[in-house]
Amino acid sequence: GYYAGLFSTADFDAALRRGEVHFGTHLDVTSYAEGVRETHNPSGRALPAVVWDFYQNGCSLRLLCPQAFSRTVWHFLSILQEQFGSMAGANTYLTPPGTQGFAPHYDDIEAFVLQLEGKKHWRVYRPRTDAEVLPQFSSANLTQAEIGEPVLETVLEPGDLLYFPRGFIHQGDCLPDAHSLHITVSSYQRNSWGDFLEKLLPAALQMALEEDVEYRQGLPLDYLRYMGVANSDVVDARRTAFVQKVQSLIKKLVDYAPVDAAVDQRAKSFLHDCLPPVLTRREKAQSVYGFPARWRDGGPCNVDILITKDTEVRLLRHGIVRLCNEEAGVMLYYTTENSRVYHKEEPKFVELDPEYTDSIEFLLSSYPNHVSVDNLPCETLEEKISLATLLFEKGILTTKKPLAQV
Repeated sequence: GYYAGLFSTADFDAALRRGEVHFGTHLDVTSYAEGVRETHNPSGRALPAVVWDFYQNGCSLRLLCPQAFSRTVWHFLSILQEQFGSMAGANTYLTPPGTQGFAPHYDDIEAFVLQLEGKKHWRVYRPRTDAEVLPQFSSANLTQAEIGEPVLETVLEPGDLLYFPRGFIHQGDCLPDAHSLHITVSSYQRNSWGDFLEKLLPAALQMALEEDVEYRQGLPLDYLRYMGVANSDVVDARRTAFVQKVQSLIKKLVDYAPVDAAVDQRAKSFLHDCLPPVLTRREKAQSVYGFPARWRDGGPCNVDILITKDTEVRLLRHGIVRLCNEEAGVMLYYTTENSRVYHKEEPKFVELDPEYTDSIEFLLSSYPNHVSVDNLPCETLEEKISLATLLFEKGILTTKKPLAQV
């Protein structure tokens, strides 16, 4: 199959046997029969004997965050998140023959269903109303009577892919003669223009209040008497003037909108969502993760990171850092120390002296080419080496050649 090697029932079983999977946190046991959707999660560790007994008795198994247990899924999603510019997540679903694990519903993500093993029968339905087109939030479980006729009905086999946008209702069930293992890749959750404006508009209003006295002027003394829902049908010149004033202030708000700063804040959130990058063997050797520091003969050796003015460096990946000017100072957010488990770690950042901003921008614009440390636009050689060493220690920079040890 086209997706051979991505994830398998053997990988599922191996994760259970390593003792890393817990019910509820990593694994849901579900069923859907006679219109009733149920979750059967016990507490504690998901031991193989218990999990496979549930499966044998007709329950579906949903493994949350398979990227935490599978390097191949981690690698796959880390590439997709760069392409989408939005978090790429995944769940895997293992369903016994002749059963269904979930009720019809729609999601708040763009969904890509990749069939890995067996077969699955899918039905997809249009959004029922305009309000359900590209929704911000997922639906509750729906009944068969609520969803109408499908616009697509198909059976997926290994190597097939099914895509449905946010808001498209869907349900999948197994044929009597085969189990099903699929992985659903998700992206674009809360990644709309409206979500961007939620960041932008409060910042624009704050800036307008600080810089424009018109926004700080008092409201009319008697506006409560003629404004409000109870007065919405009243013809009154004062109402017209009030609405026109509001429209004028909103229109002028555009001039105060810090669009780039709001984009940086979105990027900061995205970097917190991101999986850490997967390193090739060569990249590891050229980064701090392959640095040969170790304990030997009663003490540490190969500890010193010897970066010089002639050391050639580059960013590990272009998308792993974001420079943000914030009230507290200049912050460089990065992904190299993120967890493979969603938001297990707090956002990772280093506070930089403002004079280092040009050097970060230089590294970004130079990628994927290497540059010598001496070419970093810092004032002194000491500052150049200090910045390069800091970024190397955080896994942000790699060197063209593995650092030699003295």
